[in-house]
Amino acid sequence: MKAFTKSKYGGPDILRLEEVQKPIVQDDQILIKIKANSANPADWHILRGKPFFARFSFGLFKPKNKILGADFSGIVEAVGKNVHQFKIGDRVFGEALLEGAFAEYICVKADVCAIMPDGTDFSEMACVPIAGLTALQAISTHGKLKKGESVLINGSSGGVGHFTVQIAKVYGAKVTAVCSGKNSEFVKSLGADNVIAYDKHDIHKHEGKYDLIIDTHGNLSHKDYTRMGDRGIVVGFTTMGNMISLLARKVFSKFPLAQFTAEANTGDLEALAGMIQKGSIKVHIDRTYTHNEIPEAINYIERMRTKGKVVMTWES
Repeated sequence: MKAFTKSKYGGPDILRLEEVQKPIVQDDQILIKIKANSANPADWHILRGKPFFARFSFGLFKPKNKILGADFSGIVEAVGKNVHQFKIGDRVFGEALLEGAFAEYICVKADVCAIMPDGTDFSEMACVPIAGLTALQAISTHGKLKKGESVLINGSSGGVGHFTVQIAKVYGAKVTAVCSGKNSEFVKSLGADNVIAYDKHDIHKHEGKYDLIIDTHGNLSHKDYTRMGDRGIVVGFTTMGNMISLLARKVFSKFPLAQFTAEANTGDLEALAGMIQKGSIKVHIDRTYTHNEIPEAINYIERMRTKGKVVMTWES
């Protein structure tokens, strides 16, 4: 099978499309023929081996897994003997955080996948796993957002952000979204009650008060959280310095600030699928690439200016 491989850390230019061995399904796994992937900031962080401490999980001196990629959608081609919730021919979507998805086939445990809703396409559902799970778990699992509460979402137009706005509205929250002026109308169309354009209003001086602050962009300081919120959720970081400063201050503060990495599970993926099927949330695709253009797709999202998601398709 074809797959994009990496033998060292570096930028998208080090990726090579090569012939590799097709994976063999294990007892608790399903084998999926990939139809589409989406690109995430996690992909370029893992590709570059940054921040450095991430290498303790992905390989200290060189990558443990030679195939990059996490988000996927596709068709089940084989099932392990212990798998009963999926069958050959099922259309599924899911996440392989330890990589391996930028390939024609992938083997994953069944509990990181879910059935695609009727009427959805592969490109649409490949965009959901990491971004959708991060948004859902930020709001529900960690943010414990309640109906009627107010939430400020920083970085509201990106992959995670555009899901976070929509899911917060599903939960009955009043949403104030932070994005660039050029994306204000897009974010309003997602359901945001108020929009703050960061290029017109300095968010670091904003005096609004909210029940929950969710930062999907990663540039808020600890002082920003405590000034504006009753509790906060850290999704990403723009710089290593910002991350160290924020986490260091968190240790010595009583302010409830949670930082997490989304965990794939069938239950949450099914919840997202249900919202999509009902039309409660919609996937916005910024750009579509072919599988041959996966390096270009990663290069594009690394600029951190996406509006919604970036998808890559595997053609027959």
